Amino acid sequence: MRETENIQQLALQPIDYMGFIFYKKSARFVSQNPNIDLPESIKKVGVFVNADKEEIEAKIHDFDLQVAQLHGNETAAFCQEIKNLGIETFKAFGIDEAFDWTPLSEYVGKVDYFLFDTKSKQFGGTGQTFDWYKLKEYPYDTPYWLSGGVSLENIQEAANFDDNRLYGLDLNSKFEIEPGLKNIDSLTQAFSIIK
Repeated sequence: MRETENIQQLALQPIDYMGFIFYKKSARFVSQNPNIDLPESIKKVGVFVNADKEEIEAKIHDFDLQVAQLHGNETAAFCQEIKNLGIETFKAFGIDEAFDWTPLSEYVGKVDYFLFDTKSKQFGGTGQTFDWYKLKEYPYDTPYWLSGGVSLENIQEAANFDDNRLYGLDLNSKFEIEPGLKNIDSLTQAFSIIK
């Protein structure tokens, strides 16, 4: 999210979180603060890829972030450091058929949520889904977000996924006109489907 008018329109939707990408190689990279007052009910999420603690702290301060979403190779100890800053912390993992859940045990208790996206060579943003039934093998109690290719065509299936640990849906590239510009009409349709 970068465009002031688009952010304001999105803030009128029934959302709980709004993401701002701070990864310079992303087409959605946010370089300057849009300085928009969001309702207190909407948490501002900073999305980072292998950023250092100082950069994350600076963005928390400059953008008044309430959440850090970590999409790189961050260790469990680093996630704990970020969580200790007093903000919600998400750790993203790319899922494929061969995904091994065992390494996530190190992160349990050190993050508030996991975010499960489709595994790729890039850090998110593929718009592709993974086999959501792989999540039936997920062995931990830490709640998670479902990401990766959630669209109008499959949002009902995602919302009906039977797992009380599924906390939220990350609606991203399939709900964009172009990278960083949300399609408000598509989002309105999506919310009417899952309400």
